[in-house]
Amino acid sequence: MTPAQSMLHEATGLTLSRSAVDRAIRHRMEQSPAANQDAYLDRMTPEELTALVELVVVPESWFYRDPQAFQAALEFIRARLATNANHMVRILSVPCASGEEPYTMAMVLADAGVPRASYIIDAFDISPGCVERAKSGIYGRNAFRSQDLGFRDRHFGSDGEDYRISDALRQQVRFKQGNLLEFDLGARTGHYDVIFCRNLLIYFDKPTTKAAIAKLEALLGEGGLLFAGYAEVPSFCQHGFTPLQYPQAFGLRKESARPVPAVKPAAKAAPRTARRAASPAVPAPAPKQAHRLAPVPVPAPSAPAAIDLLAEARRLADLGQLKEAENTSRDHLAQSPDSAEAYFILGLVNELTNKRQLAEDYWKRCIYLQPDHYEALCHLALLAETNNDHGAATALKARAARVYKRQQGS
Repeated sequence: MTPAQSMLHEATGLTLSRSAVDRAIRHRMEQSPAANQDAYLDRMTPEELTALVELVVVPESWFYRDPQAFQAALEFIRARLATNANHMVRILSVPCASGEEPYTMAMVLADAGVPRASYIIDAFDISPGCVERAKSGIYGRNAFRSQDLGFRDRHFGSDGEDYRISDALRQQVRFKQGNLLEFDLGARTGHYDVIFCRNLLIYFDKPTTKAAIAKLEALLGEGGLLFAGYAEVPSFCQHGFTPLQYPQAFGLRKESARPVPAVKPAAKAAPRTARRAASPAVPAPAPKQAHRLAPVPVPAPSAPAAIDLLAEARRLADLGQLKEAENTSRDHLAQSPDSAEAYFILGLVNELTNKRQLAEDYWKRCIYLQPDHYEALCHLALLAETNNDHGAATALKARAARVYKRQQGS
């Protein structure tokens, strides 16, 4: 790492590419008398470091992003309150970006009739600018990407060309500036029933990932749920978490936790976001004694046969029927030899059966056929880290990060 990369890594925990760091420094130097980068770094102040961090964090988000996670959280919270109506449910969102994630959770709970006195949401982000924007509760049209925008009519008022969230929901979320890695656990140990920490670990190196997961494990209460990003599920499973069998929610619990109550998915799902074209829900398999949330019903397929086989392969993998998923993926490849998604599923199946070399080979075929396959890039990066190939891991993470940014902007 360059001195600038090391400085930002120490401040944020993020593993950033040299080009991204140099670009941010050049931008800040336009407002600085420093003649070169060394002079700029020598004059670094806490205030300037904060401004530099603002340029390298990835704060973009939108309401109802990956809605299955919010639906799974709602069902869990309902079951917990049904057991103890006097329990105060505590929810954590970290990083919270500009507040779209915690406000979405508040809207989901409000629409479900959960009393406001029954829950509170804490939301942290390393960026002071993001926190201030979240506190304002004002959002432009880009924050509303769901196909169903009924929630905007229910919970927002107009603010010129923008929209302001209702005061009632703003009061349910407590925003603070903070870095997960620097959390003082203190009274927060076991404090939260539900934690959202999505798409943060993909920017961390292996030691930082381990440290972050240890913090989250300490913050999560007994029997609580944690929601991660798709590509982060394997990292959590390597550090004492068990995945929930709830498609596309990417939820986990601590392996030592008491059983969570089974809940029936609601008939009406939360509004759907504009999702990536290829995003199968194939989390790591739960141990035999794992307690599961009830899965979302799978509608009867009605697509052509080749697509049916791929959908069936995903469904079988979701159910942990790995051999059947593998055979069905191969049947699909017999009809569609250039299916990147089939190779991706084969990679997952082989990873989950500890055939890592085969998994790597399949994922490499996947990105050969579809170079911007985000999930395959993330899994290859995690595998490279496991093999202590830090150079390859860093390159793959940077490549995945570029794909991630492009997809969010599309």
